[in-house]
Amino acid sequence: MGCAPEHISWFADIGLSDRLHVGGKGASLGELQRAGIAVPPGFVVRTQAFEQFLQTLERESPVRALVEALRPEDLDAITTCSQVVRSRLEEGVLPPQVLEEISRAHAALCQANSVPVAVRSSATTEDAADASFAGLQDTYLWVNSVAETLRKVRSCWASLYSVESISYRRKRAFPEAGVAMAVVIQAMVDPRTAGVMFTRSPTTGDPSVITIEGAWGLGSAVVGGEVTPDRWVLGKITGEISERDVSDKAIKHVPRASGGTERIPVEEGLRRIPCMSDEELQSLRTIARTVERHYGHAQDIEWAVDHAGAILLLQSRPETVWSAKEPVPVARAADNPLSHVMSIFGGRR
Repeated sequence: MGCAPEHISWFADIGLSDRLHVGGKGASLGELQRAGIAVPPGFVVRTQAFEQFLQTLERESPVRALVEALRPEDLDAITTCSQVVRSRLEEGVLPPQVLEEISRAHAALCQANSVPVAVRSSATTEDAADASFAGLQDTYLWVNSVAETLRKVRSCWASLYSVESISYRRKRAFPEAGVAMAVVIQAMVDPRTAGVMFTRSPTTGDPSVITIEGAWGLGSAVVGGEVTPDRWVLGKITGEISERDVSDKAIKHVPRASGGTERIPVEEGLRRIPCMSDEELQSLRTIARTVERHYGHAQDIEWAVDHAGAILLLQSRPETVWSAKEPVPVARAADNPLSHVMSIFGGRR
């Protein structure tokens, strides 16, 4: 069997406590699986692989020091640095052990390459409660071969040095030594319907409701804003559906046989009907409550329903917008709990 892999972790073996080594997305997927939530199977290329790869590049010339020397307001210099660093990472040669471990895990996951995968960036600084890097790194869907998977791993690492990502870090003075990238490699779901849900209202912050948004096909159309999704608001406890907004869903994202995805028109008979049944919405509500209870705070969740009707979660991250606006007490607690009462009656003389 050989030695245990140093650079690969399967979802079943990781959780939130491993975030420094598997990134926010990888840690969350492992944690969801531990909590009994269905997720597509997969593994994480740990940050050790990124660190080893980066060390080989830095023997030739600096990467992190080059980024850390940038001024946050100098967009031209950031753009030039991004182009140079990304090219070096995308064209770099993987260390032999990293190459072997990824290839072996890919074969185990994909059953001799018959299963396409998603290759998803999982930065150590993303999905934190105090800093959201979501959307600043790359994800690749429907990757069909191990060779292409290895290329996409390097592309994910390179996306850590996109203009947006570098700018975000420089403006917040994140030390580059603490920034690393893990990569999730996960069996693809070919969904009938996919979308997002929030365990508190994204518009009002109401924690007593769950908001669900969905559309036909892959969730990338919803997350990327290319389609106006159907939208429902459900009571978190009662399950009552207080709002229903069924949109005209003109397009959807679907897998392309050669790899990747494509945008196609939705069949006329499906465009204006709900993409989820009430029963499925209630199942999503139950899952959302379970996830929120497990994590202990509001969540922003990506989900998919396959053609057999099974619901799978693709990601869960802390909700950051309204959680940062939690109201503070209007008055400081008194040392003497009777003083408030006494002050009220004292003012009625």
